[in-house]
Amino acid sequence: MPDSPDLGLVRERQHPRVAANLPVEVRGPGMLRSAVAEDISLAGLRLLGLRAPVGATLTVALALPGDRKLQLRCLVVRRDSTGVALEFEGLDWDDLFALARFLHPRLP
Repeated sequence: MPDSPDLGLVRERQHPRVAANLPVEVRGPGMLRSAVAEDISLAGLRLLGLRAPVGATLTVALALPGDRKLQLRCLVVRRDSTGVALEFEGLDWDDLFALARFLHPRLP
């Protein structure tokens, strides 16, 4: 019987990320910071230049070019010396469709 796949790896591949290089504003408990979204997917984004503990909940303001400004509630799921990886929590339909409009023409 084959080994079970690592569901964490499968989940990461489910939503391809696209390069973004977009400025964002990040709010958290006692924090208001600017950062850069290095890449974005339908599941989350990676921010450069931000330090936050894994498990922290943050609000990210992201203005999508040619579209609207999103206010996204996110959970810090990974961090390293260059930034953090965030997972979206509770996206509404309007935000989901705005992200899809941004991502679709940029997917390989």
